[in-house]
Amino acid sequence: MPTHNPGTRIVALARAGQALLRLVPIFESLTPGSRTKPCSGPRVVKKLQHQDNLYVKIPALRANQINNNQVTLMPKGNEFWSRDFANRYGHTSLVADKDKYLFASEAPRYRFNVIGAGTMGQEHIRVTNFEGRATINGVYDPEPLSVENAKVAHAIHSDEPLRVYGPMEDACSDPDGDGLIICTPNYTHIDAVRIAAKSGKHILVEKPIATTIPDAYEIAQIADAHDGIFQVGLQYRYKAIYTEAIHEALERKTLGDIKVVSMVEHRMAFLDKIGQWNKYSRLSGGTLVEKCCHYFDLINLFAQSRPKRVFASGSMAVNFKEFEHEKGKSDILDNAMVVIEYENGVRGSFGLAMFAPMFYEEIVLCGDIGRLRASENLDFLPGTSLKSQLEIFGGETFPSRMTTPSYPVAIEESGHSGATFFEHVHFIDSIDNGKSEGPTAMDAFWSVLVGVAAETSVATGEQVDIRDLLKQNGLDQL
Repeated sequence: MPTHNPGTRIVALARAGQALLRLVPIFESLTPGSRTKPCSGPRVVKKLQHQDNLYVKIPALRANQINNNQVTLMPKGNEFWSRDFANRYGHTSLVADKDKYLFASEAPRYRFNVIGAGTMGQEHIRVTNFEGRATINGVYDPEPLSVENAKVAHAIHSDEPLRVYGPMEDACSDPDGDGLIICTPNYTHIDAVRIAAKSGKHILVEKPIATTIPDAYEIAQIADAHDGIFQVGLQYRYKAIYTEAIHEALERKTLGDIKVVSMVEHRMAFLDKIGQWNKYSRLSGGTLVEKCCHYFDLINLFAQSRPKRVFASGSMAVNFKEFEHEKGKSDILDNAMVVIEYENGVRGSFGLAMFAPMFYEEIVLCGDIGRLRASENLDFLPGTSLKSQLEIFGGETFPSRMTTPSYPVAIEESGHSGATFFEHVHFIDSIDNGKSEGPTAMDAFWSVLVGVAAETSVATGEQVDIRDLLKQNGLDQL
């Protein structure tokens, strides 16, 4: 069954008729009159009972600070923190270092090497330094332009020189590195993970975990045997709309038993990549693996069951029909409709159109006592249109409500609407605690499996039985 760790929440604390609204880190539990150690980043807040002695002080969020061009993470007591404020004003020279408390500096505790310094690699570099508990030690990438861009991204938050490695093996084995972030093209993940795992270092590997079912399963097995933390970059779980949906549907059980999960993504075409590998199914895994594994991971999570059958229809209707590169003509889908039937009877669906003039995604959950709809929209239009919305409808069963889930601006602008930031928070928390808290490699395996099944169904025009697909790939034991 898919695993989950829901997200940071706005919690209202009320006592003696007065309300205090604060953005807080999430606790494993809250007990009357107790002070619980916080875990920074998306976690579950258990519902507060109305008891006189329950309401306790909640430690504030850690905040970043820029001092001498260094970004550091500041664990504090009860002081309220805004990362945006800290980033803008934390460099103040009005107070001597010996007198600083709110803006005191703390050196990063971990050093990471980035394997693959393209678009996502550079985002990970920026977010690592912004989150503050780690810094970037060095990068490996055979593309000189990517290395130069990585140096620029690193210099935003650090004066330290960025090491550049020749062979990937050197980046993985360098004893100065505590962890590895793998952001190479999809089809190279299997080889990169094989090399990285030998180091015993903590690993964060980008999605999709692999482009084929056998490779995805091999990586899952490597992760299971790995002594360090092994986390997969399925960071959409940490987007504000989905952390709230997870909390309502899976923790509070607001909707009752979920019966139907429907997701939609309407967006622009695939962006340019070095070598244009994302225009070819054999290198990316296909659109429904490369891009849509995020959504299949979420649908699997909300279904709380293994997929049983998949049927899909799709085509190459608009994008890249005339595109040809040194690797040949593009063959990727730009639209699809996918239906998933789960073993517990839940139905899931996903609709994709990659020729829309916007970035829009939506989830609708229908339970036996309520309905939830959440969406995120970037349409590039002027005005004050809402970027995110979440609606919960209870009819006559419970109060309906509408909210606008979001993170502070500095976090949302750090990448993928703040999801990459909280992905890093979980990665560092996992290293601190010695136990992985992020999406597992098996979660990633099942997201790839659904994507491959959908691609297969599009190609054959037939529904795909998951058990048959597993057997065809020598995985009868699953």
